[in-house]
Amino acid sequence: MKATLYRAELRYPHLQLYTASSGSVPGLDQLYLLLEDKNFNGLGEVRINIAYLNGYSAEEVLRDVVRALRQLDLSQTASTLLMNLPQSLADFLAPTRMLIDIALHDLIARQEGISVAQLAGAVNSETVSYHTNQTLFWTPMDQMLQQATAYVERGFTQLKLRVGVATFAQDEARLSALRRRFGYEISLSADANGQWQPEEAHSHLLALAKFEMSYLEQPVSDAHAHHYPALADISPMPLMLDESMSSEADLERILQLKGKIMAHLKLVKMGGIAPTVAAARRLNAAGVPFMIGQMNEGSAATAAALHVARATQPAYAELYGADGLGNDPVQGLSYHQGVVSSQPGAGLGVRFTPSQAEFIQEFEQ
Repeated sequence: MKATLYRAELRYPHLQLYTASSGSVPGLDQLYLLLEDKNFNGLGEVRINIAYLNGYSAEEVLRDVVRALRQLDLSQTASTLLMNLPQSLADFLAPTRMLIDIALHDLIARQEGISVAQLAGAVNSETVSYHTNQTLFWTPMDQMLQQATAYVERGFTQLKLRVGVATFAQDEARLSALRRRFGYEISLSADANGQWQPEEAHSHLLALAKFEMSYLEQPVSDAHAHHYPALADISPMPLMLDESMSSEADLERILQLKGKIMAHLKLVKMGGIAPTVAAARRLNAAGVPFMIGQMNEGSAATAAALHVARATQPAYAELYGADGLGNDPVQGLSYHQGVVSSQPGAGLGVRFTPSQAEFIQEFEQ
């Protein structure tokens, strides 16, 4: 088997990413892993400029990926590599594990002639699709409403507003404007990215009751996670954890709350498709609602999250990452009437054009 690493900087021509935790994000720094085994290819992708989420710089992740690929025994079959991945990559970063895990899933599914969703346990999923929300990033009010209107006109019925960037009064004004514009045709939620202090979170949650939101994501930081049971008890809307849902310990904590708090699962935090599906199955078995989400990412990483959503049937899905990218070297995803779909066929249902990315290194055994 041959492994080739590529890199690309992706941009949205008509969208500015800005959240309370990330600040302004000019583009998406993406790594691609192409695995070639005889007549079959498998593709993985991970975004590496997300230090605001995981604390790892882009170059630190790149070095970790190169180290992992040098260590992997590429003479083994893809199925053997995937089965042993939790042990062989136990000391590597979650983004590294995600990149390799996705590529192996795509390769194995293509070898077996099935979709990645089917490989992950879905039934009748040759064509893979799922409803997704859209996020409204921090922009001036008129621009935010213009973006929201464009999404709703395209058929998106779930909007999530990023809050916590400016004052709470401004957040309330934005939510009020959205309700005035769309009424209750849409599911409205918000994400504070952990910016509220525990003492103010209580009053903020109560003040937001009038907006009848579907959920409020990450009101306080992970450092204050011990406040979540009390906040969940008084909150007029469901709470969801994102930054505080990044490990097995976090999963156990949410399970112990017995449905009081929802979980936002992302492949880049869990380390790939297999661990995310395993976590989702535990949450499903316990009756705990969850979201399958992603960072803003390219089409291959978005497709991986889509196939996980199709296999695990979450209450919510956040799969907008590839929508509107202007220079994505991966094609195959489409957005229509609030639904994201991959192309029918084996694997992730996407195709990669290596000439549109920067060659980094080749590995072969």
